[in-house]
Amino acid sequence: MRFSLQNGLAVAALAATVALAGCGAGGEGKGGHGGPGGGMPAPEVTVMNIAPAPLPVTFEYVGQTLGSREVEVRARVTGILLKRNFTEGGPVKQGQSLYSIDAAPFEAVVAKAEADVAAAEARLDQAARNAARMKPLYAERAVSQKEFDDAVSTEAIGVADVKGARARLAEAKLNLGYTKVEAPVSGFASRSNRSEGTLVSGPEVLLTTVVQIDPIWVQFGIPDNEQARLRKEVEAGRLKLPANGSFEVTVQLADGSDFPRTGRLNFYDVRISPSTGTQDARAELPNPDGALRPGQFVRVILKGATRPNAVKVPQRAVLEGPQGKFVYVVNDKSQAEARPIEAGEWAGDSWVITSGLKPGERVILDGVLKLGPGAPVKIAEASKPEAKPGAKPEAKAPAKPEAAKK
Repeated sequence: MRFSLQNGLAVAALAATVALAGCGAGGEGKGGHGGPGGGMPAPEVTVMNIAPAPLPVTFEYVGQTLGSREVEVRARVTGILLKRNFTEGGPVKQGQSLYSIDAAPFEAVVAKAEADVAAAEARLDQAARNAARMKPLYAERAVSQKEFDDAVSTEAIGVADVKGARARLAEAKLNLGYTKVEAPVSGFASRSNRSEGTLVSGPEVLLTTVVQIDPIWVQFGIPDNEQARLRKEVEAGRLKLPANGSFEVTVQLADGSDFPRTGRLNFYDVRISPSTGTQDARAELPNPDGALRPGQFVRVILKGATRPNAVKVPQRAVLEGPQGKFVYVVNDKSQAEARPIEAGEWAGDSWVITSGLKPGERVILDGVLKLGPGAPVKIAEASKPEAKPGAKPEAKAPAKPEAAKK
């Protein structure tokens, strides 16, 4: 029977195992690291020291975009709609003509008003000349008081008639100008609600809508219960909000991408909506290229709040028990001690701990699933620093060649 080298190594390993077992049973083996009675050595764990530090806080809500100005375009005069002067859904400039209403009737009214002004001015000139002739005659007692008063009154009535005629002319010119329906603001026009040839009966008829999207607004709601929680944290000093609620606002689109421009909050409603239980808020963002359009659902992110003395613990160190969340800390006896905690929001891959831990305490990070309350632990040494550039690597023993089979 041939005895190979591999069989020999297996027998040696079995003998070593038997020897170690015998040494452990007697409890007298030299160099043993076991506990009393030959128990297993205390497991090594990694820890982190609790050190509160300022932590930026963000708040996220679901919002919807809307135009910063949405203006209804209506005709101010009644007439036949002759022409639409814009492209539906396209951009328009403030003052641009959107519709043309038949101006012929209004031009006739202007011409008549101009004639009325000319006639009133002629009558005024005549009355003024009569009053001027009466004045020296009245001084010489050549005319009666009544005749002089009538001449002066006729001149005053002529002045009033001229003013009235000029006012009617101005009104007629305004109505003539209103036959060109112009864009009140710059933005994008919606579809036209009336076509050419339609009789427009003045302001009662909505022609179209112009929406200004630069800047654009984002409206969202803040739950009432969340506001109450934030107020308590602010009063307790655990949270600091920006002055005057001047949050920096960023927007995340439906596909997960971030809108490249930031904005600011510009409105808080004092009322709480009875139907949703939220307080309406609104942010304004620059939108020069029109990337955001009214009606989009986005995620609103508010930045600017901080936690002055925040305590963060990695998620892997936080366990869930019957009484809630807890962590293991290393006490003065180098034992694992279960510590109940209260966790707030997420910060990256860590929990923000609102209560339960004190500065300087050591929280066990790794190996927590193998521990129990009161279990002895050994804190692992910090990893060795990397070798400096140019340093010679440590010499390694050459690897033994694989034994050939006999």
